[in-house]
Amino acid sequence: MVKVKASKDIGELKKGDKVKVDGRELEVDLQEVMIDHGNTKEMSIDVFDAKKDEDFQIRYFSDNAEGSIEFYELKDIIYDKKQIEKIEW
Repeated sequence: MVKVKASKDIGELKKGDKVKVDGRELEVDLQEVMIDHGNTKEMSIDVFDAKKDEDFQIRYFSDNAEGSIEFYELKDIIYDKKQIEKIEW
């Protein structure tokens, strides 16, 4: 399970906010609903590393945000799931 240190609700993250993943600082580009399942929403937060020109995605379910966080790295045209230990914002 990913260790989470939050300064506000994950749903409040917006463009320009900073997120640290295993100590690496990333910037939020966009947060959106991927799939609305009715009683919960599958959310995605697009983040990027401007220094290295790399793109990533944080995914979670709105009804269990901290317990469902997954992290993906964009490789070519596919998001590849990555194991992370800590995320903070």
